[in-house]
Amino acid sequence: MAKANKDTFLSAFLNGLWRENPTFVLMLGMCPTLGITTAAINGVGMGLATTFVLMFSNLFISLLRNIIPDKVRIPAYIIVIASFVTVIDLVMQAFLPDLRSALGTYIPLIVVNCIIFARAESYAAKNPPVPSFGDGLGMGLGFTCAITFLACIRELFGSGSVFGFQLMPESYQPMAIMNQVAGGFITLGLLLAVVNTLKTAMDKKKKVKEARA
Repeated sequence: MAKANKDTFLSAFLNGLWRENPTFVLMLGMCPTLGITTAAINGVGMGLATTFVLMFSNLFISLLRNIIPDKVRIPAYIIVIASFVTVIDLVMQAFLPDLRSALGTYIPLIVVNCIIFARAESYAAKNPPVPSFGDGLGMGLGFTCAITFLACIRELFGSGSVFGFQLMPESYQPMAIMNQVAGGFITLGLLLAVVNTLKTAMDKKKKVKEARA
């Protein structure tokens, strides 16, 4: 992680999308990652709800970082995070009741999502508001992309569809395991192998370029 106060909005934003992707790199937020990714729309809904909370909790914690006493910082973080979780929960109940029902208790549990606490403690509490907001946006969208991609794979092989659109032929026999937690573990493990392979190849290519420069 770059030193405090040295990141820009763009660098903080891009960091969460790839280099420190919360799902594929930091391995945070595994409960919703494995629990709700049986349908692509669930991944999008959960990801965007978490992104909203990440952005604004990061912003407010950064703004209050010099005011909150160190001894009560965790309770203070919980109050800030819970406030924004309540907002997004009420909005979803009002405008997206079916999606809210599908996500169930995972929406209130955003309050204790380790991605949000990790960014509050390790980033927002040590950096200015603008890069902190960018960090929340990048981490949130990185999480959204990761779990939506995972959900697309599970829905495709578990139901034969993606976002409710049937893609597999009628003769296709759905893989029941993909609708179970075990299917989430298997799919996540395979995706992690692919991501780690790509990151290793990219790092080697970068080192070769640096050596030649």
